[in-house]
Amino acid sequence: MGKKATKSARKFAASGQLKKTIQARRKHRDIKKKAEKRQAGKSKGKQVAEDLDVSDAEDEEVEETSGKFKGMSVDDFLGGGFMQGESDDGGDVSGGEDVEEDEEDEGSEDGDDNESFADVDDLEDEGEAHLIELSKLAEKDPEFYKYLQENDQELLDFKLDAGRDEDDDEGEDDAMEEDITPVLTKEVLRRWQKALLDHRSLKALRKLLIAFRSAVHMNEEDQVLSWRIDNSTVYMKLVTTALRYTPVVLEHHCPSRTLPNGKFKAPTQTTKWKALQKLVLSYFHNVLHLMSQISDNDILRLALSETSKLVPYVTSSRKTVKLYLKTCLDYWATAEDSVRISAFLSVRRLAAATDESILDTVLKNTYMALVRSCKSTSPHTLPAINLMKNSASELFCADHAASYQHAFGYIRQLAIHLRASMKTKTKEAYKQVYNWQYVHCVDFWAIVVARACSKETLLERGGQESELKPLVYPLVQVALGAVRLLRNGRSYPFHLHIIRSILHLTRHTNTYVPLAPYLLPILTSTLSASSKPKASTLRPFDFDTHIRAPQQYVKTRVYNEGLAEESVFLLAEYLATPPVHGSIGFPEVTVPIVLLLRKAVKGAKPAQGKGGRSKEAGLTKALVERVEESAQWAEQRRKGVLFAPGKLGEVERWEEHLGGKLDDTPLGRYVKVQRKAREKRRKLVEKARQGEGEVLEDD
Repeated sequence: MGKKATKSARKFAASGQLKKTIQARRKHRDIKKKAEKRQAGKSKGKQVAEDLDVSDAEDEEVEETSGKFKGMSVDDFLGGGFMQGESDDGGDVSGGEDVEEDEEDEGSEDGDDNESFADVDDLEDEGEAHLIELSKLAEKDPEFYKYLQENDQELLDFKLDAGRDEDDDEGEDDAMEEDITPVLTKEVLRRWQKALLDHRSLKALRKLLIAFRSAVHMNEEDQVLSWRIDNSTVYMKLVTTALRYTPVVLEHHCPSRTLPNGKFKAPTQTTKWKALQKLVLSYFHNVLHLMSQISDNDILRLALSETSKLVPYVTSSRKTVKLYLKTCLDYWATAEDSVRISAFLSVRRLAAATDESILDTVLKNTYMALVRSCKSTSPHTLPAINLMKNSASELFCADHAASYQHAFGYIRQLAIHLRASMKTKTKEAYKQVYNWQYVHCVDFWAIVVARACSKETLLERGGQESELKPLVYPLVQVALGAVRLLRNGRSYPFHLHIIRSILHLTRHTNTYVPLAPYLLPILTSTLSASSKPKASTLRPFDFDTHIRAPQQYVKTRVYNEGLAEESVFLLAEYLATPPVHGSIGFPEVTVPIVLLLRKAVKGAKPAQGKGGRSKEAGLTKALVERVEESAQWAEQRRKGVLFAPGKLGEVERWEEHLGGKLDDTPLGRYVKVQRKAREKRRKLVEKARQGEGEVLEDD
């Protein structure tokens, strides 16, 4: 008779998992054979596991057993003399550590993808080399060394006489006898870390990523896992180790190349990369699966920042790129601010690929995510929307030529909605324009074009004009057309939002846009003597978070005063912009504005007093005085002019010289004071919303 089966084999067979495991191993063997046929003629002996769904542990043993004893019943299996190891009575049964290491190395010896680096099993007597490597790490990679100091001090405090206790060996042996799936311990994880840190071992990386996959899918059914993780500390240690160490090892073996223009080139031509590609893609999908299961902001930030380093290694898979982009944009649109920023940095890293199709996909999906997020606006969502608009504008300004096609198409869509509303003239048609998405889209493109055509960008590009500059005119036409669509008191908040966006555009592009005809009707309506404003107990109207005034606010004193404040401030901002205030014809430009406002103030005098318009008239009068003083200041500066208006070169030089002094004019100082006052009031309102207002103390 043959030798008696070991205790662990009998328990495994009795558990009912033998047939299932044999079938899984046969399937794995067939996959490997197909892969070997496809790679015939290529370099021999270098391959990575085709699928991480099957563990490396006991691959050869189970395959041999399943082949040799095919067709045997469970009783024949238990009673037969088929085991190749020692009996339970023998004294040559290997310890827990040896069993564990043999199982880890099963299936990877035939596919050693990095024979020049030390294996995990050969590192027991290399303590001195490890300490030397740790001492050099601070100089080679200070960021990674800092992470180890903060999160893995045990690895840095490695001692030469540190070894594994016999109790640990017995414990692991007992665990192996009780369950076929080995339990991941801190000691095993520490040996992997040591191999990765000292030798950048690809074999250790492969084992780490197999364990990482087990951690990600540990609570799912119908999953064949290679490791069992029973400790939460080990789980977190494994996750952070995989996230932190994987980019370091891959960059060592397959470094990506950064081009002078900031784009990166994936390492697709190296032999090691061909062997590692599927392993990295599988790990990348496991990270995305992990992110969908967790809500801890620290882990999310770590996962986003570390996966962005792996972007050059996954751009060859279009499916992975789309999934990663969707995941990052979801966090960019909905998560906490710090996670939003990390997600955007990952998207920006993805946009730096040399493949233009990836950049087009990133720009399109980023804009659509922004549009979906700004469907409604409230005091709580407005800061997040502004953050998204500013960050997305940076993405679109990275490549002006690629962004032009998208910007042109989306501005054209805004024009199509506007034209349909102007033709149909129904309530439903007006809603296609008078909504928050339209307002934020106009503002976003104003930010993008202003940023791309500013003086700073012009200097960075060596004096070459941006490809986005031709979009200034159509964007302004679309915006002003939306303002002209409806002209009633309830629509004035919408008008003010659009005018703010155009003001931002004119200020940064130094483009003259006649905005006074759109601001003066709003201001003069608050000074009209035809109707007396109604007193009300309504709270002040918030123009930042409304595009349409409720009916109860119309013709009320609180609404009139709010309109006067906003329109006076925007008119002062408009007149103080360089294209207007810095023009040599500023005194002539302000003449009709001053005359109209003086007439409106004079007509409002009979209505002053209780329930009248004293505040609106006072604000308007103060603005008129500052404008007149600034006009006189400009006339004084141009008294010594000897050139005619036709000398455009001389005119431009004079205006450029005058541009640096605009903040010292009466109008410039007035606008500066108003900005500070509005910013202070905004902060107070924000504190009140957050419940951080002052607490009155008892005397």
